[in-house]
Amino acid sequence: MADGSAIEWTEATWNPVTGCNKVSPGCAHCYAETFAERWRGVPGHPYEQGFDLRLWPERLGKPLEWKRPRLIFVNSMSDLFHEEVPVQFIRQVFDTMVEAKHHTFQVLTKRHERLADIAPELPWPSNVWMGVSIENRRFVKRADYLRRTQAAVKFISAEPLLGKLEGLNLDGIDWLIAGGESGPGYRPVKLEWVRDIRDRTTEAGVAFFFKQWGGHRPKANGRELDGRLWDEMPGGPAVRAA
Repeated sequence: MADGSAIEWTEATWNPVTGCNKVSPGCAHCYAETFAERWRGVPGHPYEQGFDLRLWPERLGKPLEWKRPRLIFVNSMSDLFHEEVPVQFIRQVFDTMVEAKHHTFQVLTKRHERLADIAPELPWPSNVWMGVSIENRRFVKRADYLRRTQAAVKFISAEPLLGKLEGLNLDGIDWLIAGGESGPGYRPVKLEWVRDIRDRTTEAGVAFFFKQWGGHRPKANGRELDGRLWDEMPGGPAVRAA
């Protein structure tokens, strides 16, 4: 069985790397860190080392064991392009994705510069979607680095959305996910920020997925935007009445 996911825009998770460190404001209330640190020091637990970076070579072939095609979020508990992940290991992850052509893999990073540096050395099969996180206007340049890759599908995760994404260039972008923050100390998202992104993606022909308004709990305030659920995916819209 694959590791199932409660994330609305994927079906399963695969973590050949775990652990990370903060690089921008979107990391402040990292759900992965909070979860992993609960288990620090527990002998034999997968997160015995807490959120310290760890490579799991024994997990590299896991997707090949999953026979049913599915959407797989790669490294939901880390960042594949973290500076401490060797290039050779990143290549091994990509080799698995090439071989497991019956799956679709979603890779997301905040390390846009390292992504662009390594991208020419990697294979880019059509079943690998590459994304960058952009939480406010200070980081819209990450999309420029994403455009340098040969990924067949390029996407942006604007979650947690912490401000209006002024200056964001959507050229060459296929999909944008937006969502508010959740958990203790969450930073509220504003309606006008979400509407602005929705309107701009619609005008640009970019698929738009609105994940949540956020709150103390992930589903506290629902997912409706102007009376609708926005579940568009690359390759075709899926906008549903709420």
